[in-house]
Amino acid sequence: QVHMVESGGGSVQAGGSLKLSCAASGYIFSSCGMGWYRQAPGKERELVSTISSDGTTTYTDSVKGRFTISQDNAKNTLYLQMNSLKTEDTALYYCAAKGTFPTVGGYCPDWADFDYWGQGTQVTVSS
Repeated sequence: QVHMVESGGGSVQAGGSLKLSCAASGYIFSSCGMGWYRQAPGKERELVSTISSDGTTTYTDSVKGRFTISQDNAKNTLYLQMNSLKTEDTALYYCAAKGTFPTVGGYCPDWADFDYWGQGTQVTVSS
């Protein structure tokens, strides 16, 4: 059983910053990857950022240069630093982890999907 718990959400004015944290079961940090999703009211869930087992990071275009994903394996915690927040960043943010683990050679298949999810933390950005 993998438990993932987000924290750090809140209300902030546009231009402000928040840092989200996701505490998770330790072994999941060795999986093929972890990430952050968000879902705004009336919109589909959106993949915001990912970090793979080799440290490679990705970001959706709308947050590039403003958000930074990182993880601290010693603390079993995934982070999302969000700067220069905009009203359109308002959403429920979820952390997620893939349930597939790298091979001995470090290979992760492209089909590896996010299998574990937290309950979400609300981020509200006002103008």
